[in-house]
Amino acid sequence: MITEKSDQILAELLIKKGVISKDILAGIEEKVSGDRSLVEVLVSDGLVNSSVISELVGLKEFSFVDLEDYDIDPAAVTLLPEVFARRYLAIPIDFEDQKLVVAMTDPLNVLIADDLHMITGHEIKAVAALESEITAAINHYYKATEIISEEVNGLGPTQDQVDITNLRAVSEEAPVIKLVNTLILKAINERVSDIHIEPQEKDLRVRYRIDGVLKEVMRSPKHVQAGIISRLKIMAGLNIAETRVPQDGHCDLNVSGNVVDFRVATLPTIYGERVVLRILRKESILLNLDDLGFLPDSLAKFKDSFNKPYGAVLVTGPTGSGKSTTLYAVLNILNNSDKNIITVEDPVEYRLPGINQVQVNAKAGLTFAKVLKAVLRASPDIVMVGEIRDKETAQIAIEAALTGHLVLSTLHTNDAPSAISRLTEMGIAPFLTSSALECVQAQRLARRLCPDCKEAYTPSVDALQRIGFPVNGSERIILYKPKGCPKCNDTGYKGRVGIYEVMSFGEALEDLCVKRATVEEIKHVAIAEGMKTLRQDGYEKVKLGVTSLEEIMRVIV
Repeated sequence: MITEKSDQILAELLIKKGVISKDILAGIEEKVSGDRSLVEVLVSDGLVNSSVISELVGLKEFSFVDLEDYDIDPAAVTLLPEVFARRYLAIPIDFEDQKLVVAMTDPLNVLIADDLHMITGHEIKAVAALESEITAAINHYYKATEIISEEVNGLGPTQDQVDITNLRAVSEEAPVIKLVNTLILKAINERVSDIHIEPQEKDLRVRYRIDGVLKEVMRSPKHVQAGIISRLKIMAGLNIAETRVPQDGHCDLNVSGNVVDFRVATLPTIYGERVVLRILRKESILLNLDDLGFLPDSLAKFKDSFNKPYGAVLVTGPTGSGKSTTLYAVLNILNNSDKNIITVEDPVEYRLPGINQVQVNAKAGLTFAKVLKAVLRASPDIVMVGEIRDKETAQIAIEAALTGHLVLSTLHTNDAPSAISRLTEMGIAPFLTSSALECVQAQRLARRLCPDCKEAYTPSVDALQRIGFPVNGSERIILYKPKGCPKCNDTGYKGRVGIYEVMSFGEALEDLCVKRATVEEIKHVAIAEGMKTLRQDGYEKVKLGVTSLEEIMRVIV
């Protein structure tokens, strides 16, 4: 029996081309072994001339692919409609040297390759694969399209309203479950961070947030709304009969053999409940601080601040700027058996082994301030406070930093110098702030340029100077801009990188803090002491080709 995958593929191809018959193949199967390939047996037995195989099969012109072990790129699959994949028994699997790699049963068929080129708009690199594996891959990767297109109109009654007593029954119908699972699977494959299910006046809109930017992926009939939203609420353990107040929930799903965590939040709107699923990727809490995008000087300052035995380290920025990821990366460094680390979070999104995590519950009276008081009685070495929201929490956190604890927390301010003013506005005495703070870091997330399609260009020096970009009058600067390719869904960007502003506290800043100096005065001194502003840090990453000038201008005011 032929066991080598390449021999199986070759046998199928020779039969398809009429070079050998199935009977001939059956007669020589036992002769094909690890020592003798199919080609060697066919030639030595005089069944096929070696020149015929070389000319017909062109062994040097294509390669064999084992689709069972191949990591197929979903972005490549989307370029070829399912109807053509099944017609030609071909499936795109990857990109290579600006070409679309397509697995085919007959890679030498130039007519099929030409058709695929016309359909996809890409130069084709054909590789050979077993017909059974191509069919299995088509069935798997086109499942999402099939479900959405064929099942969406059978999701229940066509009236605008569904009786509440029937919500559970509707949500447990097979088509509803298939559609919800498909939306989630597609989101995970496309590196989505949030799924937004948004009722509109006449339909239901579904959007994905990819690299911080929302993209509409589907519009469904209005009658789909009740079933989908109820299904999501059931998955998250929420009350499906309650539609008038916001709800929060959490669920774990097994997706392609991996357990993925989801945070689910509902919000009543005039057209129905809006649902947001936040995909909690466990890999984000395992990131090394060195991989987040810090420039060497900024990283050294930041590491120095949290390696001290006590003091407060604040990370600031708007929602979705990666503050929690940064703090988790810090905790991964600090987490060892001789430290008592306790976190106070709302909600606890990621479970960290070896760390005591406490969930805030405002309804039960368990606020940040109350939990923090209790935590400090548990003799912690390091305390991480999810967010400083009010005076009481800020007061306790600052006092804890002054009494021998390392306190890590987040604060909502636009830049690092503004954190001092924010604490003062909350009612914290400036002399306490100046004594407690070791470092304030502001951050943003900018999209990374796609490495496969970014384009180099030379901007005018005048234009760069007008926006404060560091350049000498005679210097020729080469920057990069987005172009778009299948690997990045034609956005020009793939992934995100952090932009950081690290302000370490020395005597000069402490004095300004006590004197209630303005934000501009504090910023001026911090820059003089070596702080790179968010924009300066972003410009450095533009010069390095990591992101684009347009992206920095978008995320940093």
